Amino acid sequence: MKSNSDHEKCEESRGGSKSAPREELTEGLSRRKILSWLVGGVAAGIGVTKAGTLMSKSSREVEPGKFSDDVAPAGTGYEFYHSESTYAYTRKDGDLAFKGFKGKRWVMLIDLRKCIGCQACTVACKFENNIPEGVFRTWVPDVEVGQYPFTKRAFLPRLCNHCERPSCLSVCPAGATWQRQDGIVVVDDDRCVGCGSCVEACPYDARFMNPVTHKADKCDFCAQRTDQGLLPACVETCVGGARQFGDINDPNDPVTRQIRSEPVQVLKPETGNEPRVFYIGLTDQLQNNLPGKPDLWSGGREDAGLPAGDWLIRMAEGEQK
Repeated sequence: MKSNSDHEKCEESRGGSKSAPREELTEGLSRRKILSWLVGGVAAGIGVTKAGTLMSKSSREVEPGKFSDDVAPAGTGYEFYHSESTYAYTRKDGDLAFKGFKGKRWVMLIDLRKCIGCQACTVACKFENNIPEGVFRTWVPDVEVGQYPFTKRAFLPRLCNHCERPSCLSVCPAGATWQRQDGIVVVDDDRCVGCGSCVEACPYDARFMNPVTHKADKCDFCAQRTDQGLLPACVETCVGGARQFGDINDPNDPVTRQIRSEPVQVLKPETGNEPRVFYIGLTDQLQNNLPGKPDLWSGGREDAGLPAGDWLIRMAEGEQK
């Protein structure tokens, strides 16, 4: 039998043999932790510094003709979206946002037989382009056509027609609006002086004065999307598939084929502007007698002398509001 001293020697030998690796393991883990903390701290510091740099750079004003190296992500605010630095993302494409695609001619085709007046396009445009309340780049008037008792409701999606011969260009004293190579008519918010000449010159009431920037505003076929190969927001969200977008210079484009195979109409052809928004099923009553500018539902009720509160609920007599 082993004595107590023998047991103690065994325990000491065991403890000695195990204590060394445990100390080494503990030491190794602590070193790893320390290193990870140091690396993580340095990375976090760099990230915070870079984020601060991005914010400071994106909030700076960009001089005309020059671009910032850092562009803020989409949805960072109305003011940034309308600044000249918006076009910086296309610098690598040869100022695509300014010049457009060479050889292309973007057009829109709207089949009124499919439009259900759901206003999905109106809402999508609002969200995509950060349009303030009370004004619209595209809208769908709900109008009554015919004569009693033979009347019916009709929907007429409206937007900038991106005409072949735009009457809004020559009247701008600041050169703030121009037509790109691919036919899209754009407005440079930094150059616009807010005189409203182009708004008055448009025979389609497609332009408006933005109440936030006090500059001219209009549909631009969602150029920030089309330049990246995407469809305009209104086309993307059309429930009935009434809106189509394509290149009329491409004979194989589905829009081109449909325009060539079916009778199409344009608004106010007598103006000579040659609109490039085509309609299928456009009646004579709507072609030359366009509904007025869009307005809020509440505003229309106020003009008619009707209550136009926040969906006013009538209360019983004597009950306090």
